[in-house]
This record gives sequence, C-alpha cells and structure tokens, in this order.
Amino acid sequence: MKKLLSLSLAAALATGAAAADKLVIKGSDTLGAKMVPQVAEAFRAKNPGVVFEIAAEGSTTGIAAITDGTADIGMSSRRARPTEMSAALAKGVTMKPVIVSWDAMAVVVNQANPIEKLTLRQVEQIFAGDVRDWGAVGGNAGAISIYTRNTSSGTYQDWKDLAMKKRDYAGSSQKMAGNEQIAAEVGKNPNGIGYVGIAYIHAPGVKVVGIVGKDGKVVLPTTEAVHDKTYPYARPNFFYTNGDPTGLAAEFITYLLSEEGQAIVAKAGFVPVKAAN
Repeated sequence: MKKLLSLSLAAALATGAAAADKLVIKGSDTLGAKMVPQVAEAFRAKNPGVVFEIAAEGSTTGIAAITDGTADIGMSSRRARPTEMSAALAKGVTMKPVIVSWDAMAVVVNQANPIEKLTLRQVEQIFAGDVRDWGAVGGNAGAISIYTRNTSSGTYQDWKDLAMKKRDYAGSSQKMAGNEQIAAEVGKNPNGIGYVGIAYIHAPGVKVVGIVGKDGKVVLPTTEAVHDKTYPYARPNFFYTNGDPTGLAAEFITYLLSEEGQAIVAKAGFVPVKAAN
C-alpha cells in the first residue's frame, strides 16, 4: 500500500512556499513510516517555508527515484546493489550513500505463542520452509504462518542475507507491504511469525523472540546489542542522493545527523549512528 505523506504548514501555504523549498523523499517503509516524518516535522518547525513529500513504498523505489530524478533523497534500509549503481551511472547519476540510523530486525510471534527463543538455525529453517510446525521447535503443535516484506523492500533482501544464508523464502510465506502490516497479521494469528524493524516491536498482540547466538547466549534486538555487535540481524539505514547532497537536501541530512536529529531517531525507536559506531 502506498504511503504518501504531504507535510506542509498552513503558514507556508498561505505565504506560497517556493518550489525550491520542497523536498521530495522516497523509498524505505522502515524509515518512511515513522522516523523520517518525525525528523521532517522537527526540521519544518525550524524552517516553516519547507514542504515535504514523503513516499514510503520500499527501498527499491527510493533507489530508482534517485536514478530517474524523481526524488531529492532516496531512503533505503539496504545498500544499493551493483546493478543499481551501474544503471544509475548509465544515466549520469552517481549514487551517494550516507548512513542515517541503524536498525535491528526483530523476530516477532503472537503473544500467545509459548516460544521465547530460537536458534539462528531454527530461524533460517522456519523462514525457508524446512520447519513447518511449531511443535518441531518446542512450541504448541500447529502450522507456522510466515509473514515477510514484499520484494521491493530492502528488509526483504536483508533478511535473506542475514538470517537465511541467501536462501529463498518458503513458498507459503505471505508478503506484506510494511512493518506495521506484518506486526498486525502476527498479532492476529496465534501461529504467525514475521520480522519487523526495531521501531515496530511494540505493536499490539506480538512479542519479540530472543535469538540464541553461536556462543549459546540469548540476545534481543536492543540499542546495546546493536552497539556491541552481538545482535545478528542488525543493519545500517541509508539516504541516497545524486552525488554529494546540496541545497535543502544537504540541510536536512545535516539536521538529521545532528545531536537533535539523532535524538529524534532514537525516540522513533531506531539506533542513532554514533551509538552503533
């Protein structure tokens, strides 16, 4: 489902904001559903003539928008692929990434599910379809319902890379448009399982599953676990621009990376850049 947020102040409309004061940001649902709009609101409070257009439809769309020149900033929860970089260069576009936050992809199950932890191998087996019943991993008997992001999502690919050894998802998995949709479906389905960004783990009806690491210790998706690199499903989030950002895009990125901007990042549920370094 397309998420299009047109952020503008009545005062700005009344005075007629110039086209140069409009910032178009497209891409990742993980970033665009919560974090970026909140930072944009704070930035706009300091710059009342600015109008934001934020479309959160998946990382692939953000990278494509920079390539075709339809956005000033492309949001992405994954790195641009070599093929995407080459396609951009062919059009005279140089993809310039900047890390704006960190995220930890959490495994979530229905709060009625007795499962509290899973091993790395069990997570891989469940999402790849090798294990199809909760009874096989210590839960109550019942067919596992898998919810994933759709193929335009950077999270969809990052999960395959980090949790599934690049294997394909189970054929029975159900693709959702965003983190909120996954959380909602798992929250309604006692046999459901999915993954969401760290900012979405407090959704009604779901709980986070601890991950048993290679050292045998159970780790949860927390800022501390991202900071000390003990959580296995952590990844950086990016803004992409055509070359070094300039003008309003540069001002917004500078604000987002400032102490004030990163405080908003943390409040939105993400891990600030400095905390993960």
